[in-house]
Amino acid sequence: MRILGVDPGSNITGYGVVERVDSCIVHVAHGTIRTPAGQPLARRLAMIQCQLREAIEAHRPDRAAVESVFVSRNAASALVLGQARGAILATLGSHELPVDELAARQIKKAVTGAGAADKVQVQTMVVRLLGLSQVPAQDAADALAAAICRAQMGRLAELDVRVRSRTRRRRRLVRPGRTS
Repeated sequence: MRILGVDPGSNITGYGVVERVDSCIVHVAHGTIRTPAGQPLARRLAMIQCQLREAIEAHRPDRAAVESVFVSRNAASALVLGQARGAILATLGSHELPVDELAARQIKKAVTGAGAADKVQVQTMVVRLLGLSQVPAQDAADALAAAICRAQMGRLAELDVRVRSRTRRRRRLVRPGRTS
């Protein structure tokens, strides 16, 4: 299974591709999509879509993992990040890729063992887990971490599990000769 991880950002969007082969996770590619800060937001979002489309077409992933939205104190920044995520999700959807949205803490815990790990710890563990010769940029490392997290989940994450309630309904007893 080949997985594309994406770390959304309006200025820098990271992407990373890994492949799960049996029990091994192998590095395929990674990079960053940088948009000029002086450009209008619509143009920057179009650049993200275009370059992400190129990465998808070049590496042909089977599914994608995207870091989910977190709450920010700055509403304007959160809105712009949400718009970048929307452009990313639309691009992934147009390629009919199944998308897993993963919490940042979940990704960090899967890669470093601690949900509160900092970016340097994530970079270090991504290098170790994938056997990289150079440290990737922080945004690319975060994207690779998302892909690694999803790869570690394996096929279990694809199961449709329905939980049955353990509570029993009380049956109403009707005694002979009585009507309810």
